[in-house]
Amino acid sequence: MTLFAGSAIRALFGPFYAGQLGLQLLRIGFLSLPVVGLTALFTGAALALNIYVGGARFNAESFVPNIVALGIVRELGPVIAALMLAGRVSSGIAAEIGAMRATEQIDALHTLTIDPMRYLVVPRILAGIIVLPLLVLVANVIGVLGGFLVGITTLEFDPTVYIRNSWDILESWDVISGLIKAGVFGFLLTLMGCYHGYHAEGGAQGVGRAATHAVVSAAMLIFAANFILTSVFV
Repeated sequence: MTLFAGSAIRALFGPFYAGQLGLQLLRIGFLSLPVVGLTALFTGAALALNIYVGGARFNAESFVPNIVALGIVRELGPVIAALMLAGRVSSGIAAEIGAMRATEQIDALHTLTIDPMRYLVVPRILAGIIVLPLLVLVANVIGVLGGFLVGITTLEFDPTVYIRNSWDILESWDVISGLIKAGVFGFLLTLMGCYHGYHAEGGAQGVGRAATHAVVSAAMLIFAANFILTSVFV
């Protein structure tokens, strides 16, 4: 895996197939918007309810907007979006490339003197690095909106006060650190999909195993990377 990751990183700084990159931007980015948006909306809403219940025990209900905004932007937005893409994108990449391996299409690329790393792997990894920060920005807005809707409809917050408290608690570094995390997560989840698909063996069953392993390994790396990056950014 280390050798594969090193080869992929080196290939990122060379020529690649722009058409494949555009296709992957559409598949990984645009088509993932609904699942990321809905997940962020309900996460923000549930977070607001739970923080309100916990804060009520210490007469700290007024901090709900602050904690929701900070929690979504710094942690939950990047992690939730990455996990959704790990389930949707990592498995899809592993299945697609694994099927190409099983049907000897990758060997055919070698025959045609086309580098599979630049044709298959680089566009997908680049698309993940580019797209996930954009999806996280959308998830941040929708997640905070979910908390806002619950706050004003169920928890009886004043809309103006809620928005002002959410805005005042955030600093530019909170947003930037979340976007840096998103870029790293995008690299990891696409790398895992490419790696497990590229090394799939055993026909159709091997393709299924590759998709499963891609999701599990991507999720584990996302959690580990989140802890490391949070430790660095704090």
